[in-house]
Order: sequence, then structure tokens, then C-alpha cells
Amino acid sequence: MNTVLDHSDVDVLGSWAATKTQRVRLYGRVFEVGLRFAFYGRVSTEDYQDPVTSRRWQFDSAAECVAGRGRITAEFFDIGYSREIAWSDRPEAARLLAAITDPDRGFDAIVVGEYARAFYGTQAFRLAPLLREHGVQLWLPEVDGPVDLASPTHQALLLMLGAQSRQEVQRARFRTTAAMQAQAREQGRHLGGRPPYGYRVADAGPHPNRADAAYGRRLHRLEPDPATAPWVKWIFARRLDGRSIAGIARMLNEMGVPCPSAVDRERNRHRPGTAWHLRTVAQILANPRYTGRQVWNRQQTNRQSTDDIVPGIAGVRKLTPSDGWVISDKPAHECIVTEADFVAAQIVSAQNRPADGRNRTYLLVGLLRCGICGRSMQSHLSHGNPAYRCRHGHTSAHTAAMRQAGTSTCARTSSSAESLPRWGASRARTPGSVKRSRSCRTAESRPT
Repeated sequence: MNTVLDHSDVDVLGSWAATKTQRVRLYGRVFEVGLRFAFYGRVSTEDYQDPVTSRRWQFDSAAECVAGRGRITAEFFDIGYSREIAWSDRPEAARLLAAITDPDRGFDAIVVGEYARAFYGTQAFRLAPLLREHGVQLWLPEVDGPVDLASPTHQALLLMLGAQSRQEVQRARFRTTAAMQAQAREQGRHLGGRPPYGYRVADAGPHPNRADAAYGRRLHRLEPDPATAPWVKWIFARRLDGRSIAGIARMLNEMGVPCPSAVDRERNRHRPGTAWHLRTVAQILANPRYTGRQVWNRQQTNRQSTDDIVPGIAGVRKLTPSDGWVISDKPAHECIVTEADFVAAQIVSAQNRPADGRNRTYLLVGLLRCGICGRSMQSHLSHGNPAYRCRHGHTSAHTAAMRQAGTSTCARTSSSAESLPRWGASRARTPGSVKRSRSCRTAESRPT
């Protein structure tokens, strides 16, 4: 008996049309129309660009490129990542790279809405070998189909698109940097970022740009924080009295003053916020913004190329020499420390000097190593005698109670002044013969 199937609830024609394999000829090559595509897109910033709108036009552009030749079955879209960044450092791009190597990936080709949204410079060329190895095509709207790196025309076009992408980034960076320099120098404008310890961000009125003001954006300025500004004054006063940075940090810990990362936990969740440290106090003493002048470009980003399948540019933050700072022409906010006191604090030194004023020569510098941690030992003068000690994990900013609680301890290792010159003169140039010290004690230490 023959069974008749009921197709009344099934779109038979639509299902057949969606799955039928057709072939088209393009650039002398034959392609199947039923290709499955993975869409990749990207938007640089979430605050100043609408990810929904950006994703929509990129997707529509990609869909138009593959219309009649296949369908998009997977989507990868990065939000808040620059085109300069390597693909492995973009979450969705990294996921796409992993999917390319998966035999069950569910797509046959990759399509993007615009070259500059996906690639920077020659990134497309660097991705090509991986795609070729796994049989995945790359489709671009700029070539109205698949990229053929064997074609001199496509090679030239990709080089041009890569150069345009790089030039666009460089032009935007130059204009932004020039504008920020002018705003900091001439207007003393607060250009964002976390406020220094002792200050808080306050409203400074509507944005001068009418379009930005219409969106509700406003200017900001720094104002002294009643809870922390007095402690900044106290730190500078102690430094001007000749106190060491470690001594100031220890006094703050003994008085139970909350450290900056404890005061502002929202911006410092990655730090314990348990105590003051030397570097914290040193950074406060070296910050010229406490004088009321706006100072910009104290740190700069050095860009370095990364070694990756689809490489990019990695930024490394470094301090800028003082002659490269941009200082406002006039005070931009209320000062906590006068300019005279700030400059005076920069030349204060609490370093101990020998009473006789003579220079000491330490023959074993760089040769002695701690027998516990393996690090080089530090030379110093102990009761008039040359000595060596391991200070790893130890800081004099810690109070006695903190050290007893297991923060960190290190014992000093020293040799008598009579034996060092005689023993060191014969062995200073033979590192292999110098024995490691066994008098270093270390406990767990956690940075703040």
C-alpha cells in the first residue's frame, strides 16, 4: 500500500530553494551558491559609537555581498577593540580563528562588511595561509566576492586597502593628540581618567561643542576631596621635613590612614587596598597636578608589533620625560600644594651618607645572591662596615605588626670590613666561586 505524505504544513518549495546547490562563474572560477558564511565585524568604542547600528550596516553590507551565492550561518562581532589589535587579542576574532581549524565549523567562507572594520595594514595577507590550509574563503565587498591572492589585481587592492586603514588610524591619532594638547595647555581641561588621590571629579558646566552639549555631555574639573586632600598636604609636609618615602608610608600605616586603593575601591578592584607602600607615596610626591596646573602626557603608549597569526600593535605604557609634558598655561583647579613646595620636595633626599663623607666601594656588587630566593643581594653600610643583604619581599614601609603577621621579613647578611677587601679582591671576578648566602628568611608577600 502506498503512503501519501501530507505536505500541507511544510514550505516544500522554500526548503528546496534554500538548500539547492547552484553554481556561478566569477573571475573565471566556479563557485557553489549554497556556501555557508561566517560574518565578522567590529566596532572600536562602545561609548562613542552605537554597536547596534554599526553591526547592522556591516551585516547588511556583508549580506549584500553574498546575496544569491549563499547565506550567513555564523556571526562574530567584537565591541570595543581597535583594528590595530591582533586577532588573538580580540575575543570574537580569536573565537573565529579557533573555529577555522575546526572541521565541524559550520561555515565555508568568511565575509566582512568592510575591510577596515576587520583588518589593519597587511593583516588580511597574514590570515590567508591559515584560510588556504583549512579550505576557507575570504569574501570582501571591495572585490564583490572571494579574494584571490593569485590575482595581481586583488593583491594591489588589498595593499591599497591596508594602507588606507593604517593612514586612517594615524590621521585620527594625530588629530586627537593635537586637540588634547591644545585643550590641556590653553584651557586646562580635565581630559578624563581617574582623579589623583586627594581630588575628586566635579561638574564644570556644559560642553563647549554644541553637538556634544546637545547629547548631554558636560565638562569636568578636579576639586580637593575633603577626606583625602589633607593627607596629601601632610605627605608633602613630612617630605619637606626630610622624611624618607618609606618612613612616610610607615607612619601612614601606623596611623591607620586608608591607602588610595582602599579609598577608591571601584577603580582599584585589582588591588588589595590593605596598606601604603613606597611606590604609592612616591607617585603622589611626583605628581605635579597637586599644584593646580593641568599636566597631560606624563605617560605615553609605545606601540610594538606583535607576533601572531594575524598580528597587531600592542601598547606599552611608559613614563614620559618631563620635557615632554603638556602643562596648562594657568591654574586649572584648586591647588593642594604650592608650586614652590612641590619643586622643593623633588630635591629632598633622605639617603644616609657616611659621616666621614667618603665614597664606599663594594667589591661583591652583583656577585652575591640570596641562597633562598636566588636574587642579587643589595650592598649598604651597616654601622660603618660594608654589608650585603637580601631585601626581596621586604619593605621598611611595613610596620612591625605587619611583618609579624607574615607580610615579609628578610635578615641582613654582612661581612666584616677587615675580611671583605681581602676576600673580595681574590674572588670578585669569579662569580662561580661566590657562595650563596643562607641567612635570608622570606614569607608570603602580596603587592597592593
